[in-house]
Amino acid sequence: MTGALFAMLAMTAIVAMRYLAVSGAFAAATRALRPGLYAGLDPQIRREIGWSLASAAIYGLPAGLVAWGWQERGWTRTYTDAEAFPLWWLPVSVFLYLLAHDAWFYWTHRWMHRPRPFRAAHAVHHASRPPTAWAAMSFHPLEAVLGAVVIPALVFVIPIHVAALGVVLAVMTFMGVTNHMGWEVFPQAIVQGPAGNWLITASHHQRHHEHYRCNYGLYFRFWDRLCGTDKGLGSLDRPDPGVGRAAGGG
Repeated sequence: MTGALFAMLAMTAIVAMRYLAVSGAFAAATRALRPGLYAGLDPQIRREIGWSLASAAIYGLPAGLVAWGWQERGWTRTYTDAEAFPLWWLPVSVFLYLLAHDAWFYWTHRWMHRPRPFRAAHAVHHASRPPTAWAAMSFHPLEAVLGAVVIPALVFVIPIHVAALGVVLAVMTFMGVTNHMGWEVFPQAIVQGPAGNWLITASHHQRHHEHYRCNYGLYFRFWDRLCGTDKGLGSLDRPDPGVGRAAGGG
């Protein structure tokens, strides 16, 4: 099991470095393009980084174990031969992973807005008022566990090429950071256009951080629309820190 332990520690380091690199890059872009947006938030940002690095271990340990099991024992349905499945399966598998992850996120996220789990765990994430580029992984360990199991579980069920899996992880990282950083990286033609009716961007997720009991999705607005929890786009001006503190049910 020495190899498994090494893989788990290595993956933890990779997740932590990925977080620091991507969140750091978008935080730097925020300073350049939206100067003053994070003014006065240094204590909050330090907390976000601390919780996020703890989450990196929770994400990295199972991912490392599964990666070791795939390489050494053939545990998963991850494959490297692009001809093992039809080429059309590459984009389809990415889409299926994103759909499954989005569904899991919506329902667990909505559950965490019930009073008990909110107070016990999810309040850590909502302590970021307003959220910043550093907040994407700022989770209580319980919430981090719920997020960490999804992709490692899916690789046992849905075949996926390693490159397609990389795309899934890249989309997950990009959307997690950009949806929290307080401004839109996407042009208004997308945000306000037909694509924005179904894709979640910073404006949509900002409303969740403003009002708490709506806009629970991660990538797509499908579940919010189906369940009547989609409340449209929020303001990317800094929200009132008092808004939404009573954050029960949903």
